[in-house]
Amino acid sequence: MTQCVRYAVVGLGYITQSAVLPAFAHARRNSELGGLFSSDATKLRRLGRKYGVGHLYGYEDEDYERGLQESGADAVYIALPNDRHREYTERAAALGVHVLCEKPMALSVGDCEAMIEAAQRNRVKLMVAYRLHFQKANLTAVEAIRKGRLGDPRVFESVFTMDVKDRDNIRLKRERGGGTLWDIGIYCINAARYLFREEPEEAFAWTASRGDLRFREVEEMTSALLRFPNDRLAGFTVSFGAADAGTYRVVGTKGDLRLDSAYEYAEKMTMTITIGGKKTTTRTFPKTDQFAPELLHFSDCILTGKEPRPSGREGLADVRVIEALYRSAKKGSPVSLAPSRPTSQPRPAQVIERPGIEEPELLNATPPSGKS
Repeated sequence: MTQCVRYAVVGLGYITQSAVLPAFAHARRNSELGGLFSSDATKLRRLGRKYGVGHLYGYEDEDYERGLQESGADAVYIALPNDRHREYTERAAALGVHVLCEKPMALSVGDCEAMIEAAQRNRVKLMVAYRLHFQKANLTAVEAIRKGRLGDPRVFESVFTMDVKDRDNIRLKRERGGGTLWDIGIYCINAARYLFREEPEEAFAWTASRGDLRFREVEEMTSALLRFPNDRLAGFTVSFGAADAGTYRVVGTKGDLRLDSAYEYAEKMTMTITIGGKKTTTRTFPKTDQFAPELLHFSDCILTGKEPRPSGREGLADVRVIEALYRSAKKGSPVSLAPSRPTSQPRPAQVIERPGIEEPELLNATPPSGKS
């Protein structure tokens, strides 16, 4: 392999067009775009021309394997619906192709374990696309808590909501892996885990819907509570039927930290830290390209043989919690989680900054809220 990792991108939906494909311009040091896969021939033709990619394929049947081989892919970025992550990870690994998979990693702990095993068996790298593990505001929060600025962190609370207006949006399709916890709740779970640096021991959740026909297959919203070691509590609410919002707050014995627009990738973030109820500092973090850092890190791991952070174990850890929360909501009572060692959580040294990008013109793809 040369010192540049060649990627195939599978799935040309909203996130791929708005962020993943443009990110290759900021990852030229070790990453290049070599192939595109989609079931939409118009997307393939026009996006292939736009990004100068000649290897264009569908991904059904044997087109996937043929395309990976003909395009000379060293790695694949999987941005397919959630229910296809396991299959396309295993098929790529069988060809010796490294895998960078969008989150959620899969729709069950068993599927996650199978993906990890397939990567190990075929000696390929597997990374889950947690872009915030490289983002400065979130890693600044990690460092502030680690250094004890807030004292002993006791409480995490978060809200992440959006108004998914299109009834045909994949987030509202149960069979494709739709649902609030799979799509946006995973951000709150992951943030609580990396800010507390622990794995939850107990989970409790409620789901709610107001009768809107959009929510015939999945819940409109979920509220959840996680108990962590040392009796720390993390609570959050996520919704597909409310105005756009995304923030988290950590409260400790000495102070509290709030991060606004905490989970966004196309907006600036604002952090407010208050110590002793009096001394308040506010810091704004500009919009940056959050996808190029994923490519840069994963390519470095492939080229040097290092284990990616976040690995498949990080993806599995969140799926384990999501499964427990849905079980709790169905039972109407708390669910215990088996003891688990913390994964390799993000650390400040992982910060990679690249300039922000303007969203390009989209082709047969719209954001979840329907806004352009």
